[in-house]
Amino acid sequence: MFSDVGPLELLTLMTLAVLLFGPDKLPEIIQNVAGFLRKVRELSESAEQEIRSELGPELKDLEFEDLHPKTFLRTHALDGDSLGLDEIRNALDLGAELTQVADAVRGAADGAPQDAAAPGRVSLTKDTAAGAPARPAFDPDAT
Repeated sequence: MFSDVGPLELLTLMTLAVLLFGPDKLPEIIQNVAGFLRKVRELSESAEQEIRSELGPELKDLEFEDLHPKTFLRTHALDGDSLGLDEIRNALDLGAELTQVADAVRGAADGAPQDAAAPGRVSLTKDTAAGAPARPAFDPDAT
């Protein structure tokens, strides 16, 4: 019940309760609060039992925690990845593409020539190979 309340916070609350209500009335107030919590718990358990009896024997194992939207989606939609969510996540993952771009930029900054035979790499420099025919210069008067 107090899983996220630390010991110092609990001590502060107890000290504040003693100062507000006094040591004489504090046990009576604690009994009243405990009784109220007990009644609320009994009310919720009786409502659960009534709902189970109204639903019938085919839904006797129904757990109400399973009807929470997050739990429902986790158990029914995401199990087995029937929707192909892993493929979508991988397609939208920009990490691999960013590392490729960063590697290309680092290579260009270092002055290292990029290997044209490497798969997935494109040379951004102009190749003037001897075997390639040179384009003639454009002559606007020739037309």
